[in-house]
Amino acid sequence: MIPAHLAGYAWYPGHLAWLAARGDVPRHTPPEGTAPVRADLTEARLAGADLHGASLASVYLAGSDLRGANIRGAYLAGADLRGAWLTDADLTVADLTGAWLTDADLTDADLTGAWLTKAYLAGAHLTGASLTGASLTGASLDGADLAGTDLTKAYLRGADLRGARLDGANLDGANLDGADLTGTVLARGAR
Repeated sequence: MIPAHLAGYAWYPGHLAWLAARGDVPRHTPPEGTAPVRADLTEARLAGADLHGASLASVYLAGSDLRGANIRGAYLAGADLRGAWLTDADLTVADLTGAWLTDADLTDADLTGAWLTKAYLAGAHLTGASLTGASLTGASLDGADLAGTDLTKAYLRGADLRGARLDGANLDGANLDGADLTGTVLARGAR
């Protein structure tokens, strides 16, 4: 299992190769005077991992497999999750402020109460996901697939929903003040 302390350490290039080879994280800091870099876990296989409450701010997780992972309450502000597989992941109350989730697959993911303020979700697949009470203020969701998504009481104030698909989505009590809905598909079943 991948430990929950993936971020919070200064990483240097030699450790990144070691991390990829072992599938683990070093528990010490790099030598003094070594320039730190962001942790690079691109295309990591973390399906089913328990990352509950982990601090993963600004970590590269592009193309990673996080299907069914417990990411509940994790801090992922500014993380790069472009093209990541997050199907059935538990991201309840996770902080994804400013995170990059472009083209990510969040089908049936639980994002109840999650913070996605100014997150980039262009082209993301959120079919059947729960975003109940989530904050998507200023988020970019252009071209995203939100069909059948539960957006009950979600905050979408100033969100970019151009060309998004919202057919069958539950929008009861959602705040769409100032949201750009140009070309948005609101076919039958949307409430």
